Amino acid sequence: MAQEKKIAEEVSGWLRVFENGSVDRTWRGPQEVKFMTDRVTPHDEFINGVSTRDLIIEPNSGLRVRVYLPEKGPQEEEEGASNTKLPLILHFHGGGFCVTQADWYMYYPVYSELARRTPAIVISVYLRLAPEHRLPAAIDDGHLSLLWLSSLARAGPREPTPIARADFKRVILMGDSSGGNLVHEVAARVGRSDLGPLKLSGAIQIHPGFVRAERSRSELEQPESPFLTLDMVDKLLSLALPVGSTKDHPITWPVGPAAPPLRELNLPPMLLCVAEKDLMRDTQMEYYEAMKVAGKDVELFVNGGMTHGFYLNKIDVEVDHRTKLEAERLFQEIVDFINRH
Repeated sequence: MAQEKKIAEEVSGWLRVFENGSVDRTWRGPQEVKFMTDRVTPHDEFINGVSTRDLIIEPNSGLRVRVYLPEKGPQEEEEGASNTKLPLILHFHGGGFCVTQADWYMYYPVYSELARRTPAIVISVYLRLAPEHRLPAAIDDGHLSLLWLSSLARAGPREPTPIARADFKRVILMGDSSGGNLVHEVAARVGRSDLGPLKLSGAIQIHPGFVRAERSRSELEQPESPFLTLDMVDKLLSLALPVGSTKDHPITWPVGPAAPPLRELNLPPMLLCVAEKDLMRDTQMEYYEAMKVAGKDVELFVNGGMTHGFYLNKIDVEVDHRTKLEAERLFQEIVDFINRH
């Protein structure tokens, strides 16, 4: 009889790490929300105006991306409008660097909607996950994805590809939760790089996972939710950060003494989206204030009364009128920012 594996660490509902180093990410939370963790099969046909497909962008490592491609509208189909170019959004998913993936249903309606409404081509990266791949692995993946886009921009016109309609002079980085941290890190890495004809025209951080070793007031006072608790934050980051690091690491606390001075970073215009009742609200606001002091181009958008990642919870968005309205406000702000840049 096989001996049962011993659990070394468990993040309730999300993952279990065993003493032999293996990881189980089977969803063990409330079954009524399990569908949000289901994987969405890519489809070449347009469903509600959007098609999706997966591309391998680095054969040696197998790094992949999920592409959301909006259907051409009537004006684009008219003669002479076939060369319409669309902004390109490079998305980094959240999950505390340890869980979720680009093809989860949680993301599918959100980024399909964004591709359709902007309209834009959305590319979401299948980031390597910790603890099997501790940071900076996910940052390396995000960086490599942007360099891949740069190589496509340098190559010029080719045979039709899923992103042939992309305007490489309007590339936007976007990330939610821990993906927001990656937006800062990737933007900082390439700030003084030659990306060729590609232009990083903006960056969007949605509820970024900025925390420090000392608890903020919002961490102590804001209500926890099934999707974000202090225990989750602590455990996920202990599994994701380089061994021996604290939450004062520059990846989680980019305005702390261990981080490069913001004034020295060449960052694109940024939009910081904050939820009023997010556990990490105060540290996000500290980041915003530090960016302003450093003279960076940063805009702030706040959803009143909302919690971390509220717009990803399809159930709440559909049944709660206030949540639906706030999600609509968030989407519109993102679309307006992209169209301004």
